[in-house]
Amino acid sequence: MQISVSSTLTVYHDGQFWTGLAERVEDGRYGVARIVFGAEPSNEEILRFVVNKWAKLSFFGDDPAKANEPARNPKRRTREAAKALKRPAVSTKAQQALASQHETMKRESVRARKQRHADEAEARFEQRKLKRKQKHRGH
Repeated sequence: MQISVSSTLTVYHDGQFWTGLAERVEDGRYGVARIVFGAEPSNEEILRFVVNKWAKLSFFGDDPAKANEPARNPKRRTREAAKALKRPAVSTKAQQALASQHETMKRESVRARKQRHADEAEARFEQRKLKRKQKHRGH
């Protein structure tokens, strides 16, 4: 069994920070992760990031990738590379995957907050019950 993996890291300035967009296509599944570098990273910093932290990135998204076959003609590959350089740094697919990731994290946060509030209310109720019991016993 053979698994194909394709990864790209695009570093761009989003108007405020230098941001990296890591895209990965693994066995037909598309994943994306966003990294905020802050100040403009040097080539050495980017290389250090890829070597040390790439494996720790959490890629999200389960959309099957529409990876087309690479062109065999070198002139066509050159044209496609030039066209890719003219396109904006962030792809629509990456934006959708990041938005989906954000929504998932938001839903998880809401669920955890509701659970925490319910636990706190239960603890307050138990405390009041214990206090009533102690008063009833005359303590």
